[in-house]
Amino acid sequence: MSVTWFNGEPKEIVVTITPTNLTVNKSGVQFFEFANQVMLGYDKDKYVILVRPLSKDDVLRGDIPEHTRYNISVNASYGRIANKAFISRISTVFELDFEEKGTKFKAVWNKNSNILEVRLKEVL
Repeated sequence: MSVTWFNGEPKEIVVTITPTNLTVNKSGVQFFEFANQVMLGYDKDKYVILVRPLSKDDVLRGDIPEHTRYNISVNASYGRIANKAFISRISTVFELDFEEKGTKFKAVWNKNSNILEVRLKEVL
């Protein structure tokens, strides 16, 4: 008997941005399973949003100021970061208007820097 098991292609990481939160799909949430909080940033030249997971040890170490850390809610199928002020800044900096239902963007995990990069030029 010669069995070949089906191995589906890995799904793309997608981040949906609404005026109040960022939602990472199931393919991307795996990188935040052990995140206690996250750091949020952006690179205007590369047109990306950056999301860096922080472990409990990162947070307790004390060298990352509290005002630069944000909560993330993670469950089996998605992760959500609610931060209206950050999204408002992104909207202004990149001249984007996020719909109530959300705008989906492609994202990639940069394993060298341990950061999720949301590519704002790649709307899905």
